[in-house]
Amino acid sequence: MKEKLLHFFKQETVLCAAFVLAAVSMLFVPPDKAYLGYIDFRTLAILFCLMGVMAGLQKSGVFQYVAQALLCRVSKAWQLVLILVLLCFFSSMLVTNDVALITFVPFTLIVLNMIGPEAKRQLVIPVVVLQTIAANLGSMLTPIGNPQNLYLYGKSGLSLGAFLRLMLPYTLAALLLICAWSLVSSRAYHGPVQVAFAEGTALTGNRAGLAVYAVLFVLALLTVARVVPCGVTLTVTAAALLVVDRSIFRRIDYSLLLTFVGFFLFIGNLGRLPAFSQMLQRLVSGHEILAGAVVSQVISNVPAALLLSGFTEDLPALIIGVNLGGLGTLIASMASLISYKLIAREEGRLKGAYFRYFTVANVCFLVILLVPAMFV
Repeated sequence: MKEKLLHFFKQETVLCAAFVLAAVSMLFVPPDKAYLGYIDFRTLAILFCLMGVMAGLQKSGVFQYVAQALLCRVSKAWQLVLILVLLCFFSSMLVTNDVALITFVPFTLIVLNMIGPEAKRQLVIPVVVLQTIAANLGSMLTPIGNPQNLYLYGKSGLSLGAFLRLMLPYTLAALLLICAWSLVSSRAYHGPVQVAFAEGTALTGNRAGLAVYAVLFVLALLTVARVVPCGVTLTVTAAALLVVDRSIFRRIDYSLLLTFVGFFLFIGNLGRLPAFSQMLQRLVSGHEILAGAVVSQVISNVPAALLLSGFTEDLPALIIGVNLGGLGTLIASMASLISYKLIAREEGRLKGAYFRYFTVANVCFLVILLVPAMFV
């Protein structure tokens, strides 16, 4: 029993921390009817729907199918690297950063194995690190790119256009940096590049199922844009998944949803403690970008967004801070752990080298993007 609890804590550290903080805060603010007002049910409902739809699309193989179509005519290393990295950058805007990495990092390992051991030795670390950075930075453009954006978008009341305009300059700057670093990294490999896939192996889902997921995705987008009520989307999505593929419910990240609940309770209780509330407001107010980036390095950007959002009115600045804060340490964005775990599992001997390259690259990207943002 003890071993199971330790394993659960290691696997779900952020979730456990959220509920420990919530439990401690309850000692100061006993549970009452106001607790229900803490929880943003709209964000939880949309997040549940998006995770279900993305799990269905991922299971169907549609993302790998697109990737194979793009790689079939590749002949140079720089083309290969750019395609693999930009797949994560652009797909993360719609399918979230974690789904992009879960999908394309294993695909990348397969592709590099197909090219040969020398290509894998030279390219695997820079490509996977750049894919991780690309997924974290590409996802910052849209409200559905990552969980913190979805939450802060709803809380801020920004229109979709305003959100896109807010994050577009940082996204374009990130794209230029990613392309430049990718081109430099690709020069490490000078051998031949040829990727040949067997026809018809990628797309495993039926067309009817894909059509259902596409409709559900559009419905989720309309809900994010506040056109369709979240209750309608939740009901339709749950019913559709029951009919199309019930196994999708097992692929949904319920621990993330519960993490949100734990932090909602903690933040709500802190807001009812004047001393703590005023202290945090003084620390965060006027320094939202830096605070979001710094706090993200320690507890990751999703909890940082949830924690700091209750103590500032400048939510647009906080959106910038926590998105850029996904760079830096390995835990600054929980999505980054996906790539690290995949590398550790498939190429255990490279863990140390990967961690060093990851840290250097992330710090460089963070400094280049964060410093100008603080003075704009």
